[in-house]
Amino acid sequence: MPEKAATLEWIAVANLDDLWEGEMTDVQVGDELILLVHLTGGNIRAYQGYCPHQKTPLAQGKVEGSVLTCAAHSWQFDLSTGQGVNPKSCQLDYYDLKIEDGVIFVRIPQGSGRGDQQ
Repeated sequence: MPEKAATLEWIAVANLDDLWEGEMTDVQVGDELILLVHLTGGNIRAYQGYCPHQKTPLAQGKVEGSVLTCAAHSWQFDLSTGQGVNPKSCQLDYYDLKIEDGVIFVRIPQGSGRGDQQ
């Protein structure tokens, strides 16, 4: 019998008006901490909220342009793609998101506690 695919659920996490262009914030969804980023130019991204190095909340870091530097040990990530800048071998998990009526939703696999990485 084929394995059953995870059920995906859209969860409202923030109002677009509360996340201004150039800002980032973290939101808690169940057991997951999710980093929301409003990039210059208007694009919104949702990534895992902790640095993969030592689990420091990424929202405590500093953003210059589209590069986020983790507050703990200066690991860097390109916020437009989630790709590691330093080290380059690292990648942030990505959450699908949508905006409806000024509300930001992220897509979470129900019961798994993990984002849908694409």
